[in-house]
Parts: sequence; C-alpha cells; structure tokens
Amino acid sequence: MTPRRKRLFGVLAIIAGVSAATALAILAFEDNLLYFYNPTQVMAGQAPVDRKFRVGGLVTAGSVQRSEGSLEVRFIVTDNQQSIPVRYSGLLPDLFREGQGVIAHGRLTESGDFVADEVLAKHDENYMPPEVAGSLHPMPATEPAG
Repeated sequence: MTPRRKRLFGVLAIIAGVSAATALAILAFEDNLLYFYNPTQVMAGQAPVDRKFRVGGLVTAGSVQRSEGSLEVRFIVTDNQQSIPVRYSGLLPDLFREGQGVIAHGRLTESGDFVADEVLAKHDENYMPPEVAGSLHPMPATEPAG
C-alpha cells in the first residue's frame, strides 16, 4: 500500500469517527430534550405519548388528593382553559399548594393522565416559571350577581 493511500484511509477513518461521534451526540441530546406543553396543547393531542415532556400551569383549587400511607399524590393542572390530571409519587416541593404555578416532568399515559417524575413549584410569591406564565389563558370574566 502506498503512503498516499494510507493517508487517504487515515483521513477517511477520522471523518467516519467524527461523523459517528456527532450522530451519537445528536441522538443523546434529542433523547434528553424536554419540550414544554400547556394543558390545552396536551388535550389537543399535540404532546407526545411515547416520550417525556413538561406540562405546566396552575394547581386547581380542591384537586390535591393524597393517598393514605404512601407518597402518592394526585392533582389537576390547568391553564384556565383545559385541565390535565397529574399523578406523582414522591416528596412535593415545600412551596407546592393549590393555586400555585407548577411544572411537572414526566409522561402521558394511554388513559390521559400525566405521570410525573418530578414536580417543580415557583420559589416566591412574585415568580412564576416563564413557560407557565406565557401559557396561561386569562380567566373567563364572571357576571356580577344582581
């Protein structure tokens, strides 16, 4: 084999190695990417059923249900237009409460429930995660009683 041919094979091997490494990095990045959806988008079928994503909104008042003797909790997240039931097993953040802005990471089940692996809550009274704030729809106006 001539030296010129050896260099050509060396360059081709380097290009193939860099290409393979780049392809693996892109696949790993794509698998770890978590897209954000609000409950309206989830209920419209825009969220993936086969992969993890984030859902956010406000915890609906009166919706938090804790299972006796376990860390299982169920609650409903709303964007004031649509709502989605969320199941979570674990310790909730100290600032988690009804009416609070939250983001949950997890998967959508075939039954339409969102099973969360992690739940995040806002950290003070003036802050709401930007994704949640941008996805909330205004509350419908109520007619004054009279």
